[in-house]
Amino acid sequence: MNDDNNNKDYFLSLKDLFSEILLRDLVLFMFLFLLIISQIWDNIVLLLFPLISFIFSLFFRMINTNKWRTEFENSWILYSPLGLEKKHANRLFFSTVFQLILIFWIGAESLYNPHLITDYFPYFTGIFVFSFTFGFSWIFIDLWKNARIEVIFQGTEHKKPHCTEHQTSMDINNVISFLKVQYYTWISIANFLVFVLFNVINIIFIILLNLNIVSGMELNLPGTGSEGSEPIIIPHFILATLITSPVLTIIFLTFIYKSINNFSNEKLNQILESLPKSLQIKIIENLKAMNNKIKKQLKFE
Repeated sequence: MNDDNNNKDYFLSLKDLFSEILLRDLVLFMFLFLLIISQIWDNIVLLLFPLISFIFSLFFRMINTNKWRTEFENSWILYSPLGLEKKHANRLFFSTVFQLILIFWIGAESLYNPHLITDYFPYFTGIFVFSFTFGFSWIFIDLWKNARIEVIFQGTEHKKPHCTEHQTSMDINNVISFLKVQYYTWISIANFLVFVLFNVINIIFIILLNLNIVSGMELNLPGTGSEGSEPIIIPHFILATLITSPVLTIIFLTFIYKSINNFSNEKLNQILESLPKSLQIKIIENLKAMNNKIKKQLKFE
């Protein structure tokens, strides 16, 4: 009987894994995605953009939904090595929905007004690439002030204040680890330059493509062929954007995650030295439960 109970506690049910917000995102995405598919797209290149954005949004949403599982009850630790995951998920999901709406619009225009597509499509391509790259750049704008490990308390005789994911203020004296200024500066500059560079190069290629100076790849829209309309030509550079933007985001987030988890034990000891021994043990054990890297770092504490 006890073994059965332990197994039930160990394995997560779908109800535990998915929240209402996550299911809302999934249902809305599938609804819009199916609307687009119903237009009968022969080429799925454009559909890959919102799909990748949504996968990242879903990743952050699932972390936010299940983050409490890494913490003890009434934890005194604010552990946010990737910043506010809920905010990242919301921003990427907004970018996803915007891209889906753009794709649905251009597909409908190709069916009902195919003679106007040639004039519309350069603007569509510019806005579409902008929305995709902006979604990934957006999450780094204020990540520096939310990515941290902090001990939350008001003193040994006071009850710990309620800490939520919306908390943005912090007591510098209680912060164990944060994104160092030089790292934040480097990531911010790199993120901004990549975002601007991608969009500027994309616009240049669109102009050169319209002037028939460079070649591109053909893209069949749902209405291609009606009223004598021909396939749309898009720059090859759009594929580089599809790959590079999420890859750079993964690299930046990985670097930030490792940087936040690599904190100074001396700083931790300074924060804990004024607290009762029992509370020090609770905080250290809570930190060890976060991930294996922290556990190894504190194994001699």
